[in-house]
Amino acid sequence: MVSSKKIERSLPPPKLRAADIAYDTLENLIVTLQIAPGAPIVEADLVEMTGHGRTPLREALMRMTSNGLIEQMPRRGLIVSDIEAAEHLTLIETRRVLDQLIAQSAARKATPQQRKDLLACAKRMVAAAKKDDLGAYMQADQELDHVVHAACRNPSAVAAVTPLIIKCRRFWYAFQHEGDIVEGAKCHMQMAASVADGDPLEAVKGASALIDYLELFARKVIDN
Repeated sequence: MVSSKKIERSLPPPKLRAADIAYDTLENLIVTLQIAPGAPIVEADLVEMTGHGRTPLREALMRMTSNGLIEQMPRRGLIVSDIEAAEHLTLIETRRVLDQLIAQSAARKATPQQRKDLLACAKRMVAAAKKDDLGAYMQADQELDHVVHAACRNPSAVAAVTPLIIKCRRFWYAFQHEGDIVEGAKCHMQMAASVADGDPLEAVKGASALIDYLELFARKVIDN
C-alpha cells in the first residue's frame, strides 16, 4: 500500500481557475491603488486593462462584492470601497485570531512542498524589501498567503480572513510612507519559518508577531 505522505508529495500543485487569476489581478490593482477607493467599476474598462474575459471578471467582481472590497451602490453601480482608517484596528483584532488559527493548522498539515514554498515566498519578500522593490514585495506577500491558506486546509477560516488581509494590504500600501517593509518582511519570515518547521506553538507566535507589526503600523497612521 502506498502511504498517504507519498501520495501527497506526488500530487501536482492545483491549477488556478480563470476566475481566480482574474481575482488576483483585480486585487492587485485595487490594493496598489491603481483603481482608487471610490472609483466606479466599469466592466469594459477592466477587460481592456487586464486582458481577462468578461466571465472570469464577473465572477471575481461578485467575490469582491461579497467580501466588501467592492460595493453595490444604488443608481451608481459598483464602486471600490473606501479605506476606513478608524475601523482598521478592529479589523486587525479579528484578523489576529484567524491568522493564529491558520498558521497553527498549516504547521500541522502542510505538505513538504508547501513548507518549501512558504520559505521561498518569505525569502523573496526579504530580498525585495532589501532592494526597496515594493512591487516584488507585494507579489511575494500575496503568493505566501496563497500557500499558507492552502496548507491550513480550513476553507472557512480562509474565507473569513481573505477580505481582512486584502484590506490590510491596501491600507499598508496607501500609507506606506509610515511603514517599514524590511521589518514587515522579517515578520513574514518568522511566521513562514515556524510553519515550515511544523511547530504549531511557534507558528502562533509568528502569526502574532506579524499582527503586532501591522497593529503598530496602523496606530502610527491613525495617530498622525
